This record gives sequence, C-alpha cells and structure tokens, in this order.
Amino acid sequence: MNVFGVDIGGSGIKGAPVDLERGALAEERHKVLTPRPATPRDVAGRVAEVVEHFGWDGPVGVTFPGVVTGSTVRTAANVDAAWVGTDAGALIGEAVGGLPVTVLNDADAAGVAEMTFGAGRGRSGTVILLTLGTGIGSAVFTGGRLVPNTELGHLELKGHDAEKRASSRAREDEDLTWEHWATKRLRKYLAHVEMLFSPELFILGGGVSRKADKFLPYLDGLRTEIVPAELRNDAGIVGAAMAASRAEGAG
Repeated sequence: MNVFGVDIGGSGIKGAPVDLERGALAEERHKVLTPRPATPRDVAGRVAEVVEHFGWDGPVGVTFPGVVTGSTVRTAANVDAAWVGTDAGALIGEAVGGLPVTVLNDADAAGVAEMTFGAGRGRSGTVILLTLGTGIGSAVFTGGRLVPNTELGHLELKGHDAEKRASSRAREDEDLTWEHWATKRLRKYLAHVEMLFSPELFILGGGVSRKADKFLPYLDGLRTEIVPAELRNDAGIVGAAMAASRAEGAG
C-alpha cells in the first residue's frame, strides 16, 4: 500500500508516495524550496504543490521541524514564529483540498522509519537518531518506543544552542572542513548527549548522512556505536507516510 509523505525542512520541502511494505519511496521525490519567510500559509501552499505534483488523492503525512502535539505546532526554531500555536493539520489539510493530514515532528518521523526499516531495526536499548541539517533534530527510543518531541538540538553547547554550532548548516555557513566540524563540533555534541542518555546507538541522518565517510572516521573516543541512517534523507518522508497510515487505521 502506498501513502504520501511530505518532509518540511528549513531549506526544502520534499515528498513522494511511499511503499509501506518496503519502507521506500514508490516514485522519485519532488522537492520545492521552503519559502522565505516560512510563514504557515506560504509553507502550506508549497506542501500543496508537492502533493499536487503527483495528483495524489488520499491520506498525507507531513513532518514539521519543531514540537508538535496533536496537530498543533508548539515551537518553530527554523521557520517563521507565526507557526507557534497553529493547527498545522487543519491548515495544510485546507491547502491540499481537504485530504486527511497527519502532522508530526520531523526527527520523530525519521526515527520511526529508521527503527522500522533502517539502521535501528532489532535494537531494543536506548537509540538516538539525530538529523543534521538546517538544525539538529532528535528522536529518542527506549525499548523500541519513541519518546516524542525531545528536541536535543537545543541543548546548550559552548553557550549556544547545539544546533547553532554542530548542525550541517553551521559547517557550511562557517566553511569548516569535515575534520574540524566533526572533531571540534559534532563529536563534542555527541559526547554531551552520550553523557546525558548513555545510548547504545547513535543514528546520524539528514542530508549529510550520504557523506558519512567524510566525517564518521573523526568521531572516535565515544562509547556509543555510531552509524549513518540507512534511509538517508528519505527517512522523514517514509516516517510521515507511516504516521498517516496509522492515523487512518485508528480512524
């Protein structure tokens, strides 16, 4: 069965139908740029563009880069502050012509996909997925169960939000070498998260995961096993579709 997933990011909005038997995209994803400013109605309009590109007429799962409870946005670090308090499910549902919409945190969606189809399969201890992109998203699992909306990218590191120093965007904006970013920024952040949670596995996702060979060798000295996300940057789309499918089943 195919269900549609959309992943809203700080720089791009991408989506595709997802084959939930395989946990893989059923068609090549379509991507549009995140509007600037990333206001609720403008972003909802771009989501509609992605859905309409495929002529989709069914349930839609949508990730959001912030805390989501029910379908209401509670934080919005890398999109417009007007999102806070917005019923994203209702707004996006209206934009896509009344199709049923399920909204969840972006890293939580990616984490669920990785635990089901990717690098976290069969792992029952504490597993933490971190998406390294415009910011840092996090998904924490213990005993295979998700602790939603953890937002570990906002832990303090050197007096700043960790994502301001250790995200992929920070590496690009400051023109850091892979080695410098990995050893001076990312490894210190991972050590801090390790100290707090003692996980057995870190899964590193986001767009940068496809270049894991450029930085993983520098992340030594940690007790925790570190692997790249197997679904790479498609994990959010897959997890969004999984959430929409579950919501329809519950309904």
